Amino acid sequence: MTVVEVPQWRGSGAPTAERLREGAKLLADMVPAAHRVRVEVDDDDLPETAARVRSAVSAAGGFVVTAGGDCGVELEPVAEAMRRHGDRLVVVWFDAHGDLNTPATSPSGAFHGMVLRALTGDGPAGLVADDPLDPRRIVLAAVRDLDPGETAFIEATGIGRVTGPDPAALTEAIASALPPAHISPSPTHDSPSSTHDSPSPTHDSPSSTHDSPSSTHDSPSPTHDTALPDHDGQAAGPAVYIHIDLDVLDPGTFTSVGSPASGGLQPDQLLAMVQATADRFEVVGLGITEYEPSRPEDQALLEPLVKALVEACARQGRDA
Repeated sequence: MTVVEVPQWRGSGAPTAERLREGAKLLADMVPAAHRVRVEVDDDDLPETAARVRSAVSAAGGFVVTAGGDCGVELEPVAEAMRRHGDRLVVVWFDAHGDLNTPATSPSGAFHGMVLRALTGDGPAGLVADDPLDPRRIVLAAVRDLDPGETAFIEATGIGRVTGPDPAALTEAIASALPPAHISPSPTHDSPSSTHDSPSPTHDSPSSTHDSPSSTHDSPSPTHDTALPDHDGQAAGPAVYIHIDLDVLDPGTFTSVGSPASGGLQPDQLLAMVQATADRFEVVGLGITEYEPSRPEDQALLEPLVKALVEACARQGRDA
C-alpha cells in the first residue's frame, strides 16, 4: 500500500484553508502504509501541483490512498484510476457538496468545488481530466448541499445519488452506474478477490449556510448485478474509486472542516457504507480530504476511523 500526501490548500475557498496542510500530514500518518510519498505543493500553481500528483500516483505501487489537502487533489488519482480501469470505473463521492461547479458558475473560483465536474471534462485550463469520466459512472453519497446548477447537471446527466445512510442503496446505485451500452447481466453477486461553492458568497466561510437541493436524483435499483467482460472474456464488475471529504460527517460530531453542512453521516454510518461497497465490489483507490484540525476530539475520532476505512478498502489487494 502507498499513501500519497498532498498538502494542497489553495484549491479551497474556506478562510481557514491553510490548516489543510497540517491535516494532510495527520491523515497520511493515520494510514498504515508501507510506502509514503509527499508531494511538494506549488501554492501558486494548481496545474503544476496536479502534474506532480499525477507523477506520484502513476508510479505508486499497490493500493493507493491519497491524503489531502482540499478536494482538488483528487483530480489525478481519479484520472489515474480511469486510465487503469477504463469503463469499469465507478466513482463514489462521499461529500456534503457536489463539487460540480464550473469556472463560469463558481462565485469564488475555488477549485475544490469544481473537481468532480473537471473529471467529466469541464473545468479550468490545466485542471481537466485527459479522458473525461462519464457522469453516469458517478454516485454521490450523502451529498446534501447542492447549488441549483449542480442539481440541474445531475438531473441532465444521470448521476446517481444516495441521500441517506443506506449501505444497500449505495451498492445498488454502484451496480446501476455503468452505462447501459457496456453492461451485461451477471447471474450472481461479484465477490471481493475520493467548493463546495454556493451561489451565495457566504459559502466561503465555515459558518455559512447553503441552498438546499431542490430535488434528488436517485439511481434505479437493479434486479441483478452488472458486469463487464475483462481481458479474458470473463465477467468483471465495477472497479470503484472512493472519495471521502470529511465534511460528509455531521458537524455536530466532527467539526474540523472548512465548509460544514448539517445533516451529515455519523462515523459508523460512513464506515458501514464503505464496508458494504468493499464487500461487494473491487475498490481500486481511496482519497480522504478536507481535514482542518481544530480540536483533539476530532483527531481522536479520525484515527480509528481512517484506519478502518483503509483496511476495508485495501483488503482485496492484500488477499489477492
